[in-house]
Amino acid sequence: MFYTIKDECSAEIIEKKSKFICNVFHVESVQEAEDKLNIIRKKYHDARHNCYVYKVVEEDAFKASDDGEPSGTAGVPMLNIVNGRNLSNILVVVTRYFGGILLGTGGLVRAYSLATTTALDDSNIIKQEMGLEASFNVEYKELEEVRYHLKNRNIVISGQEYLENVKVFVEGREEDILKLQNEKLSERVELKDFVVLKKKYIEIE
Repeated sequence: MFYTIKDECSAEIIEKKSKFICNVFHVESVQEAEDKLNIIRKKYHDARHNCYVYKVVEEDAFKASDDGEPSGTAGVPMLNIVNGRNLSNILVVVTRYFGGILLGTGGLVRAYSLATTTALDDSNIIKQEMGLEASFNVEYKELEEVRYHLKNRNIVISGQEYLENVKVFVEGREEDILKLQNEKLSERVELKDFVVLKKKYIEIE
């Protein structure tokens, strides 16, 4: 189990005329983190620095960069905040527009830390763990009963396709999905063509 953010968020602070813009993203791979980082670099192409940190659980990977700032003044303080909040599957980028006044190493650490904490304080933090995604078919007349039973089992419907029958996509804890696969949902409902699709990080209470 770990904490992450549910939605992208951002914040902006001014420190001695320098502007610090923090953008925070949920990511699930190093490649996704690098892709989003490149988007930020292009968006703020005229900025002096795009300092960042990312952590990815599944690949057991993390990286922190000062992007030209004095060593240890940006990436590491940002990483310390991310670690202190037990956050993973996350990318934090702080973009700096220089305002003409030198901040010194202590001032830079405080500014990058404040930009990071300001954005994270406004973010929607959730808990996640590895679960399973699955699909099955039910008849249209059974759909409402299926929804009722799934809710009682803490299994989330993530999608539906309306064909000859209704194809239902669900996600939940591994033990709950496997129990759903191996046991009857109710006396009246049969889940047809049940397939476990993949492992997937799921939100938990």
